[in-house]
Amino acid sequence: MLKMGAFYAIRPSLSLSSLSRGPFPVTRTQLPFSEKLFFSKAKFGKQCLLTDSEVDGSFSSRVVPSTLIAAEKEEAKAVLTLFLKKQDLSNAVAARIINKSDLFIDHLVSRLHSVYKSRYLVGRELTTLEIRDALIPYLESLLEEHGRILADVVENFPDPPVKDKPVTQVSPLDAALGSKKLKAVARVSETNPAGKLLPQVVYLMELGMDLEKIKLITRRFPSFAYYSLERKIKPVVQFLLGLGVPKSDIPIIIGKRPQLFGISLSENLIPTMTFLENLGVDKKQWAKVIYRFPALLTYSRQKVKTTVDFLYEMGLSSENVGKILTRCPTIISYSVEDKLRPTAKYFRSLGADVSLLLLRCPQAFGLSIEASLKPVTEFFLDKGYTVDEVGTMISRYGALYTFSLVDNLIPKWEFFLTMDYSKSELVKFPQYFGYSLEKRIKPRFAVVKESGVKLLLNQVLSLSSRDFEKALKKKMKKQLTDQV
Repeated sequence: MLKMGAFYAIRPSLSLSSLSRGPFPVTRTQLPFSEKLFFSKAKFGKQCLLTDSEVDGSFSSRVVPSTLIAAEKEEAKAVLTLFLKKQDLSNAVAARIINKSDLFIDHLVSRLHSVYKSRYLVGRELTTLEIRDALIPYLESLLEEHGRILADVVENFPDPPVKDKPVTQVSPLDAALGSKKLKAVARVSETNPAGKLLPQVVYLMELGMDLEKIKLITRRFPSFAYYSLERKIKPVVQFLLGLGVPKSDIPIIIGKRPQLFGISLSENLIPTMTFLENLGVDKKQWAKVIYRFPALLTYSRQKVKTTVDFLYEMGLSSENVGKILTRCPTIISYSVEDKLRPTAKYFRSLGADVSLLLLRCPQAFGLSIEASLKPVTEFFLDKGYTVDEVGTMISRYGALYTFSLVDNLIPKWEFFLTMDYSKSELVKFPQYFGYSLEKRIKPRFAVVKESGVKLLLNQVLSLSSRDFEKALKKKMKKQLTDQV
């Protein structure tokens, strides 16, 4: 089952910050319920759900295996949880809403079956990114429509919220957390009699942050509003600049991990860095490491050691462990028991070299097995490759599993079929899928085809322009000589 952490490891380029529109208190008010929230309870509870499109007979979710539906439900829960938290609900409130929203989760899965019905009809599963791309805009439209009662809409689906129903009780802890956030945001917004903001706020703005961004960070992490400028924020900023972190990166790092700027340099930050350097992190690369994953410096040593012990267990040398921590520090955020070990077991079942895969593409271990890894495996098996061949491909090119089926693998496969190569060429050179179809693959192949000769796929794509031209001329010359 997918854990929430997967959404933060898998595809970092997808930002949900645009979803944050402020908190929506849980209230009970009657509003018209959208017709698009249609759902038939008559068939609920059987193997599969009735999809919206089943009304006109265009698609039935009963063609979807129950095991896949279970995985999709977990994906939908994760998307909804993250969406609710982006509206400033606490973890406890978001979890409570999710626990009461089984019918709404089923409805989200039904929407997936409707949006991607052509995919299901040919037996293809969805990736995590495709699921998020389908559900997030829909959740945004519901927020636009229902605003402050969205929580009611989710919990009471498919029935409209009841008019004048008593307001849901908020626990003292949630109330305290809400009050703390409000006070913190008010603090960074307040001005003195001269109309000036707090010194730490002014300092952050001089670094390139605007007030709204500071308020957003404070709302997410209220303690940030109370960090001392001279004792906490400024010393850490100066320390990072001394490591070679560009000034323009500081606001980004603050946004990713504001807690970092409340840590004592002498008691915590520097000792933690020394500990990580002893594990192999390249001290010359700290600027890049911190920019990529500033949370690394806020994890406990036990958490880091647990991950490092796992890497050793997988057969990696201390030198290669250091390389992984330097190039992909986010691997520390992956749960060993819930994410790393099950993923290693899955790759091992394909015959892949797990230690080599960890070294070459550790980010692949942050992907969902059900939503991301298995669909790629099934894609290649459907094309006639054996399990062993798939294992060889992933061992040679771990990034293969990080690509989108729809946007990358399928179009490149279809073009490959026109290139007059045997399928075994992709086993030898799976890196093919890492090159741009329009900017590299098609132009290079057009030149080769026009020349009337044939090069290995590796030569067509991996050589520099100069070496590619040399290889082509050499092949053409040899062909002429053979003809004579």
